[in-house]
Amino acid sequence: MNAPSVAVVIPAYNAADTLPDVIARFPRALHDELLAIWVVDDGSTDQTVRVIRKLKTESPWPLKLIMQPHNGGYGNAMKRGLTAARAAGASIVACVHADGQYAPELLPALLDSLRKRRLDLLQGSRLASGRGALAGGMPFYKYLAGRALVALENRVLGLGLSDYHSGYMLYGQRALQHLPFTRLAGSFHFDLEVLASAKAYGLRVGEHAIPTHYGDEVSYLDPIRYGVEVLKVMARYHQGHYHPQPHGKPH
Repeated sequence: MNAPSVAVVIPAYNAADTLPDVIARFPRALHDELLAIWVVDDGSTDQTVRVIRKLKTESPWPLKLIMQPHNGGYGNAMKRGLTAARAAGASIVACVHADGQYAPELLPALLDSLRKRRLDLLQGSRLASGRGALAGGMPFYKYLAGRALVALENRVLGLGLSDYHSGYMLYGQRALQHLPFTRLAGSFHFDLEVLASAKAYGLRVGEHAIPTHYGDEVSYLDPIRYGVEVLKVMARYHQGHYHPQPHGKPH
């Protein structure tokens, strides 16, 4: 049997109420290949750290806690988790959010899609199935805004994706080796900069349809500010900001 090589990173901010259910929903099919689940507490002010420590003693999964002393933002939490997983020898890293919006039950299917299609980066898409996102509770204004942003992003990046903003993302080995995570944003548009960098580095990027679930989770995202940041990322990509340095492009 091969050694476990799949890691999961969960950025968590004030997620004490939702995190136990997310961990409990990880499918047994991952047991033999899961290296560890890194939960990155991003300076939570609730009981998130206490909950993680309790889960470490009670959960059947190998949980590891990374603590950010202050709330540094989603992107900075992802950088910490990705760096730790890569240093531990992970060949694939999946990002799962702590609020339960993205189903951990889908990880085996997403892993299978990444491998069979020989992708370097796989984005879970809430919009690939058409208007199913609305049936899953996505607010109509978010649906329309998302469609508009995707049209712009496809025009600039040319990746042909239906969703650039879900955050349910799997990183293959080449993405882990080549993407310059430390240079990317520390906030919510980290994922979009990952996709822009993957395009600039010539990595293979694809998507897989995922269901949409909007429940009682709290969003810390300012949609207007986020939209402005998306425009800035597109401008920076057009200017070559995400392209590799000479001799840095993977072959």
